[in-house]
Amino acid sequence: MKNSPQSLAVGLALLCTFSCAQAHVVLAEPQAVAGSYHKATLRVGHGCNGSATTGLVVQVPAGFQGAKPQPKAGWTLALRKSSLAQPYNSHGKTITEDVVELRWSAASKEAALPDAHFDEFAFMGRLPDQAGPLWVKVLQTCESGQNDWSEIPVHGTSTRGMKWPAALLDVKAAPTAHEHQH
Repeated sequence: MKNSPQSLAVGLALLCTFSCAQAHVVLAEPQAVAGSYHKATLRVGHGCNGSATTGLVVQVPAGFQGAKPQPKAGWTLALRKSSLAQPYNSHGKTITEDVVELRWSAASKEAALPDAHFDEFAFMGRLPDQAGPLWVKVLQTCESGQNDWSEIPVHGTSTRGMKWPAALLDVKAAPTAHEHQH
């Protein structure tokens, strides 16, 4: 059975669509409910032009409160805090300084994430009370080179055509009391 040029082109387009969608650093769960505690899991699907991933620096989006990273065997963690422009209350305390950056670094060459593999890096915290997009900027460092996943659309949330899009967390409004939840 012969393949027509049209069917080959369609197959290649579908393959590229799947591959390109997997090529970015994305969130495993791209939607969450406003005001809830959320575990954000970043999925890293490849290294930098064939080079193994040795680090991830995550910019915690404004409004994501009390970010706590999940440790990974073979990787070290570092946090950076900063004063908040808008303090918030947590468990009866006013929080004026919070985590704004998370950093995972491979503790050895053997711990680095090979380009041929994928892995996940997670952190949790409380989402803002208002719905809307939260963009998670990620700097992926590798044995050779880096990928700066920090592009954000000027309007809307479509990242179509972007080479280095930030990961999008779509924060949905909390259901009202009369809505039924599962």
